[in-house]
Amino acid sequence: MTTAVDVLKALDVITGGRMIDSAEHVQNERDHPFVIMKSSGIYGKEVLEIPSLVYGPRDKEIKKIAVCMTMTELGIELAGATDVDAIVAHHPVADAASCGGVTLKNYLDLYKIAVFECHEAFHGLHPGIAYLHGHQVYKSDIAYGGEHGNVMFVGRPIEGVNNMNDILGRLNDFMGLDKEEELLGSERSIKGSEEIIDVSLVTKGRIMAGDPNEKINGILHIFPHTGFTAQQMRQAVAENPEVDTVVASISRVYEGHELIRQAKELGLKFLVGNSHVLEILENGMPLARALQRLLPNVEVVLFRERVTSTPVRQVGNQKLQNYTEKFSEAHLLGKNQITLPTEFA
Repeated sequence: MTTAVDVLKALDVITGGRMIDSAEHVQNERDHPFVIMKSSGIYGKEVLEIPSLVYGPRDKEIKKIAVCMTMTELGIELAGATDVDAIVAHHPVADAASCGGVTLKNYLDLYKIAVFECHEAFHGLHPGIAYLHGHQVYKSDIAYGGEHGNVMFVGRPIEGVNNMNDILGRLNDFMGLDKEEELLGSERSIKGSEEIIDVSLVTKGRIMAGDPNEKINGILHIFPHTGFTAQQMRQAVAENPEVDTVVASISRVYEGHELIRQAKELGLKFLVGNSHVLEILENGMPLARALQRLLPNVEVVLFRERVTSTPVRQVGNQKLQNYTEKFSEAHLLGKNQITLPTEFA
């Protein structure tokens, strides 16, 4: 029988010993290098990420595991409907934020689901994201500038990758974006709306600075959402003068951002690669494969969320449109507001 402890041990193997035995043993974030408080200073919104079994009994039998990037109520519902015993989430989970606005305990207990998280403990373990973006890493830092999670790679183009167009073509092929185009085309046709937008396509790679066909020699690979700054770009290029191209992935930047301006000032080419939308394939899939190898008697599945944008008046069928119009008109336009007591008014 495979238990939650066995899953934790497998994750410890995968992360090279970075997991902790029990979330309950953590007193503060200084107890372990990968137990990290994440906070923007927004009141009440911080979260402590803990690479461990964060919810569920240690002796729980595990027959089916779902690997996901960010646990949401969609994932919990899918897990409950498909006999999933445990969710392994890359990102840290939190009450309300990861479970439909309610407490984790109530929601997870309802479907008897255990939850693991790993996030920073998983970063820097494999060079797959660099490989997908066409380069071989020879220098890496998962805390550049002394900042936890500020991951940076320096690499050389692999064989067959000569310019930024080669990188974009490579990403499209590996991510199967042609199939996503077909899927979106079918959805638009079935739903009768040409204005539906799919996040995996609208955020696909693009060139932000430089000649698409100019030869690439050295690549600085950054992840803007980690807080990587223009000053750090200058420093990284000074430390690695062979760099002539910046690749930004997981998150991206748009025209006018200081990172693009800095790249142009330094005479660098700049490309945005895969967005966070596709990290489930870049990081989630290798993690799921490794779990499957280490736990051969457990079924491992991948939870991938797909987000689309549709104009409100084109969503659903006429019955749904009639319903939403009726109830918004009758109840949500100030006609039936609850009168608050004076002290709250």
